[in-house]
Amino acid sequence: MPVTDRIILGIDPGTIVMGYGLLHIKNNVLSPIGIGVIKLDKYDDHAIRLKKIFERTVGIIEEFKPDELAIEAPFFGKNVQSMLKLGRAQGVAIAAALSKNLPITEYSPKKIKMSITGNGNASKEQVAAMLSQILGLKNEHEYFDATDALGAALCHYYQNKNVAAGGKSYTGWKAFLTDNPKRKL
Repeated sequence: MPVTDRIILGIDPGTIVMGYGLLHIKNNVLSPIGIGVIKLDKYDDHAIRLKKIFERTVGIIEEFKPDELAIEAPFFGKNVQSMLKLGRAQGVAIAAALSKNLPITEYSPKKIKMSITGNGNASKEQVAAMLSQILGLKNEHEYFDATDALGAALCHYYQNKNVAAGGKSYTGWKAFLTDNPKRKL
């Protein structure tokens, strides 16, 4: 029997600003129930930032009781130090979820953008605009990290929709967009 009521926690990891978004799915009706950022720039020590990421992630899990975590994978950039720090932030968020027995799925930034906008190279602004259209989200967030995190949660829903809800599968984007015209920019 398909799961008809679940909460997905999406996380966009970062050591300066970490975004999170929670998506409630009940009978295939999508509702954002929490979205925000954890600001870490006031802490000079990287280890303290990681501790705060762990604590706040556990706190979000305890408050909203999500059923699963969708997390954005670090992207490969030219700055190795930045990538290492980002990987640590992601690892700490994953460890927090594991400490609460949440199943975890990792998505590349391109996969999330493709899932939300149909374009793997979409800008953060385009992702936020599409989330506004799909979920009725207001574009009032100071940081795109929050909408990116909600995008990870929505991507996870889309990737698992057929499995979880016994839904329809598609042979390609044209067939999908025919049934889902609001997903087109």
